[in-house]
Amino acid sequence: MTNERRYDIDWLRVIAIGLLLIYHIAIVFQPWATLIGFIRSEELMENLWKPMTMLNVWRIPLLFYVSGMGVYFAIRKRNWRQLLLERTTRILLPFIFGIFAIAPLHFLIFQSYYKMPLGYFPHSGHLWFLGNIFAYVLILSPLFFFLRKNEEGRFMKGVASILSNPIGPLLVSVFFIIEVMVVKPQIFELYAQTWHGFFLGLLAFFFGFLFVYSGKAFWPTVLKWRWLYIGLAAGLYTLRVLAFNMKSLDYLMAIESNLWIFGVFGLAYKYLNRPSAALRYLSQAAYPVYIIHMFVLYAGAMLILPLKIPLLLKFVGVVAFTFALCYLIYEFIIRRVFFLRPLFGLKWQFNKVEKVQMLSEMK
Repeated sequence: MTNERRYDIDWLRVIAIGLLLIYHIAIVFQPWATLIGFIRSEELMENLWKPMTMLNVWRIPLLFYVSGMGVYFAIRKRNWRQLLLERTTRILLPFIFGIFAIAPLHFLIFQSYYKMPLGYFPHSGHLWFLGNIFAYVLILSPLFFFLRKNEEGRFMKGVASILSNPIGPLLVSVFFIIEVMVVKPQIFELYAQTWHGFFLGLLAFFFGFLFVYSGKAFWPTVLKWRWLYIGLAAGLYTLRVLAFNMKSLDYLMAIESNLWIFGVFGLAYKYLNRPSAALRYLSQAAYPVYIIHMFVLYAGAMLILPLKIPLLLKFVGVVAFTFALCYLIYEFIIRRVFFLRPLFGLKWQFNKVEKVQMLSEMK
């Protein structure tokens, strides 16, 4: 096991949420946007779909992997009661609050934009991810604490031995292949509120924990072989585009997904495992921004799409509006109003970095 702070994992969480925002904005400009409840532009940018589909097979699984890694670090300093209390306040509370106070906003904006009767029933919307994560903590924490108590046992040494080989991470894909063969998802990339998304996330969450639990076995492997994994992933993506019209066989997409993720882990471990002021700020902001981004995005689409400006400017405008307003809401409302902080996954009290920054702003 390791006690070192892993800045690359923090960066991956931030980057994954940033990519999530851009991906959701790109949906607005796709012909099928309204079919999944997004406001749709009358002018389309269908050429965005090819890079979107490359991203789509690994962006959500990456977040599940990273969330499992986070639980490993959490149980290093907590017993099972403390873990459940911490995850209840940090995940379940924002999830329940979001169902009643955040998710309705983008539904109402959608209805208003299309002049539909206004109405809402409790729905997790984009916050389904939080519900899954909390369920995984409940399901897997007994196993995780058992493994922690036996951290020098045969299982840990066996996992470390397997992951120290370049083939080791590839063997993980076998479990994801079994998942798609058993569940038979209608669409591989449809993770939200599906059994496929639930079980795929459960696997990624579990293996994310194991990757860090194995000590330093996994990270030198993905560091050394990162370009092999990325090259294989790019090959499967090219095959998917050219031979399968972007909809490949599910088991090939499961393999491609993991290959992209292992390559990204290797790149992050090499280039991002270092502290920075930007990371300290963004790692705090990422979670609240994830919670609020959908209604901000819908508001931006409602305001910008009717404008008589070039299509590219509309896309850039929605991107800029979404990121800017999310920042302003986080920085001047969520971050500074103490009773709102826990509703968005932040601690009641400011940490030392936030206190120093706010004091400097007051001078």
